[in-house]
Amino acid sequence: MRHLLKTVSAAAAVAAGVLTVSAVSTGAAGAATAEPRGLYAPSDLVLTVGQGEDAATATVQRAVTLSCAPKATGTHPAPRAACAEFSAVEAQFEKLVDAAPKVACTKEWNPVVVSAAGVWQGKHVAWSITFGNPCSMKAALGTGALLNF
Repeated sequence: MRHLLKTVSAAAAVAAGVLTVSAVSTGAAGAATAEPRGLYAPSDLVLTVGQGEDAATATVQRAVTLSCAPKATGTHPAPRAACAEFSAVEAQFEKLVDAAPKVACTKEWNPVVVSAAGVWQGKHVAWSITFGNPCSMKAALGTGALLNF
């Protein structure tokens, strides 16, 4: 019985030692400060189109990523054009939406939400807009590169 207790005590001591070393090494890693990764402020966005009235509850149908610095990349079908367009409107999504589109759409209620979230030139951005149906979304977004994916 004493031999069993010594074995259990030794195993517990080893386990405690491993946990202590693990905690110390994790603490040191967690305490490290974030180093800048480059000369450019981050500009990374996630753009989505979803079915529903609200971006928080919509069912996402399509999503793309867009990174604009130091070069345009991501899953967006036209990253260079999208980055150039967003830069041209000074990161104001509202300027990309035509308030009075020239296309006639039905009045059916089949809401679609377009949203964007991420970082633009180091600043957090979050934006969404709801359209009555897919036709009104296409009409309001026109042929711009950023929100047509």
